[in-house]
Amino acid sequence: MGPLDVWDFSPLLSLWMNRFYIYMGCALGVTLCICVQIIRKQVTRSQEKSVPGAPDSSLSPQKKQTHISGVKIFYGSQTGTAKGFAVILAKAVTSLDLPVAVINLKEYDPDDSLTGEITSKNVCAFLVATYTDGRPTESAEWFCKWLEDSANDFRFGKTYLKGLRYAVFGLGDSAYRSHFNKVSTNVDKWLWMLGAQRVLTRGEGDCNAAQSKHGSIEADFTAWKTKFVSRLQALQRGEKKACGGNCKRGTCKSAQHGPGEAPPHPQGELHPEEEEPCESSSEDEPGAQDYQSLTSVVDVEDLGTFMNPRKREKREKTHQEGKAAMQRNSEKNEDGEGRAMITPALREALTKQGYQLIGSHSGVKLCRWTKSMLRGRGGCYKHTFYGIESHRCMEATPSLACANKCVFCWRHHTNPVGTEWRWKMDQPELILKEAIENHQNMIRQFKGVPGLKAERFEEGMEVKHCALSLVGEPIMYPEINRLLKLLHQHGISSFLVTNAQFPEEIRKLIPVTQLYVSVDASTKDSLKKIDRPLFKDFWQRFLDSLKALSAKQQRTVYRLTLVKCWNVDELQAYAELVSLGNPDFIEVKGVTYCGESAASSLTMANVPWHEEVVRFVRELVDLLPDYEIACEHEHSNCLLVGHKKFKIDGEWWTWINYSRFQELVLQYEESGGSKTFSSRDYMARTPQWALFGARERGFDPKDTRYQRKNKTKDISGC
Repeated sequence: MGPLDVWDFSPLLSLWMNRFYIYMGCALGVTLCICVQIIRKQVTRSQEKSVPGAPDSSLSPQKKQTHISGVKIFYGSQTGTAKGFAVILAKAVTSLDLPVAVINLKEYDPDDSLTGEITSKNVCAFLVATYTDGRPTESAEWFCKWLEDSANDFRFGKTYLKGLRYAVFGLGDSAYRSHFNKVSTNVDKWLWMLGAQRVLTRGEGDCNAAQSKHGSIEADFTAWKTKFVSRLQALQRGEKKACGGNCKRGTCKSAQHGPGEAPPHPQGELHPEEEEPCESSSEDEPGAQDYQSLTSVVDVEDLGTFMNPRKREKREKTHQEGKAAMQRNSEKNEDGEGRAMITPALREALTKQGYQLIGSHSGVKLCRWTKSMLRGRGGCYKHTFYGIESHRCMEATPSLACANKCVFCWRHHTNPVGTEWRWKMDQPELILKEAIENHQNMIRQFKGVPGLKAERFEEGMEVKHCALSLVGEPIMYPEINRLLKLLHQHGISSFLVTNAQFPEEIRKLIPVTQLYVSVDASTKDSLKKIDRPLFKDFWQRFLDSLKALSAKQQRTVYRLTLVKCWNVDELQAYAELVSLGNPDFIEVKGVTYCGESAASSLTMANVPWHEEVVRFVRELVDLLPDYEIACEHEHSNCLLVGHKKFKIDGEWWTWINYSRFQELVLQYEESGGSKTFSSRDYMARTPQWALFGARERGFDPKDTRYQRKNKTKDISGC
């Protein structure tokens, strides 16, 4: 046998050849991919280069549609000047071959339409005049009110108008220096606070020719119009960085600046050599409080040195006000009156949030459901569950103070806390009188609002219901019974909410139309974690409050607020608490997210979906033989569980006969309390649309439901 017969190399050679082909194939594949990428880059570069003498490809209809689809010009005018400017601006925009619309702010509904300008890629120009005492014109009053409320309402969030591109031109008279162009300044600020992008620095027109920058208000507008049209051309070309690069020390950057880069210019005048400003958004700006101080020309480099003295000045002012308040309070304490509950800082914070403050410790606020009902857009869950007319309901409190610091507090604990009343006390007559007057004044502001129903506006001027549940603990007010009597004497029903920390005060309460107790948790540990009560014996007080509720003969309600991962797994414990207080009804509602706060660790992850609330309620009812699910209000993420005594011949009677209640409470007062009455004496039949399982899901079919566009946060709640 020869050596070749012993050593056969054919298998080894075959293996080497296979590997060679595999490696060659991989190498060719990689090479092919690289070539394709190179070719793509070359093609892209060649497409981006413009042909000499040819029209600018960025101005083609296709490009226009990509970057800007149209322009909407809004005006708020009293004498017609702003309207005239709007028409002139529209003609200038038309020359760019862009669709343009001129809109009177009086006829525009921002609640429905403003977010639509984002998806339609429109640029919005606002031409607004400042009228008497720095107020907006009548035609722009509702728009400005809506914008201010939205900017200061945590439920809208800082990104509600993100993507909206806007520019503002103001008309004013510098002879009135303290109010000069105040409306345009505010509109610009509020839009920015909601996340909108400014495409052009706010322009200021001055009727005072001697002080006007360009010699007349018409010339001021013409200069701003030229810049606006130039900015639109830049947007058509897809340019986001509009600065020519001649800014002081090159500090001007595009809106999409990277880490470590300086942000765009804050609100103020442009550098003389600049033609156009850069886009900016809320992410690029100073804080909201600082914004209000930027009333003069400030460069980015000078912003730090400018703001520090401002902040220092503000701190010193607050300190001086605090010292003055302490001095006044100490003087009052010597006289035995007690100090005022509403401090200057608290007054400023609550006023910004839309409160109308009364005296030294009370307040009233217009509920969003009142606004909704006035426009035929549906009422709150109390309308669905109990027949309240939401547009005739006044939300108020006689005490801004509270004994808890709940994690879901709507006001992030800006209100004072305490375990007993230690403040100066106003009389209930003053509180009710001013509450009604302030409520009516807020209703009047809706006159002329798009979609307002005239008959409901007239009805809304007469308060029929009062929800004592705004903020704080109403039952802490020492004269709460006198206030309730006054409400009933005025034919106003009473809905009182207490946090279950004052059992003795609950026992002393006179008949209330409906008395609520907040049951935010069912165990001592979870209640401490969620409500964070001030009382050391909070759990015993909580249990005693529920027992006190069971002794009441009028309508009583447990209010359960579900917080995911905190209190949704305590079904058996909840059932035991229900047997302790035997309420007529149980409201179960998903928590409303109140925004970020250093005082609370709550996040959107803690907000249950409506389906989760329904599942919880079903499981809870299985443990309560005397209760069933009665009603649902999906829009508020809320369900009502009713005691079976309110289900008569298979029909629910959860609604309230309010006129009958007023008759019964009058008889009670005249008899000196001897002629009592029960919750079944003033019940009314519940309509089919309000029942659980109805296709309306608790929305009154008489009204029209509107869904917010671009909703980034849960805005349910009352």
